Amino acid sequence: MRGRPQWHVRSAETADLPAAARLLHDFNAEFDDLTPAPTEIAARLEVLIAAGDTVVLVGGAGPDGLAVLRLRPNLWTPRLECYLAEFYVRPPLRGGGLGRALLEATLAHARAVGADRIELGTSQDDVAAMALYESMGFINREGGPDGPVMYVYELDL
Repeated sequence: MRGRPQWHVRSAETADLPAAARLLHDFNAEFDDLTPAPTEIAARLEVLIAAGDTVVLVGGAGPDGLAVLRLRPNLWTPRLECYLAEFYVRPPLRGGGLGRALLEATLAHARAVGADRIELGTSQDDVAAMALYESMGFINREGGPDGPVMYVYELDL
């Protein structure tokens, strides 16, 4: 595509974790959600990555966006399932292809590690994110495009 940057996306390394944590902090702050300090988020990311079930992908120079993938054994098949736990692009860069590059890298990584399913949740008012997800084949209907709408529910314990 002419005029659009070619975004480089890669797995985060330990040195990237403070910047990734800052992005996650900014994400929560943007939506007025409570958020730990970036230093606490970075420490948590380090623990999760070391445990082997979490991957953080970063893209852009800052980095400017990230995807946090949680992998776990699948109940219904012998392969893994992937949950896209967090997905964020800095507001000034939205619409410039970084989100798509991150999502493409997410799908490629999930496939490469043996996942046969990926799930995510988003809010109803995040129209841009929903458009991106749907443009890449995600659906929010059970059993296919004509099925009932699926919902994600949460409860803090």
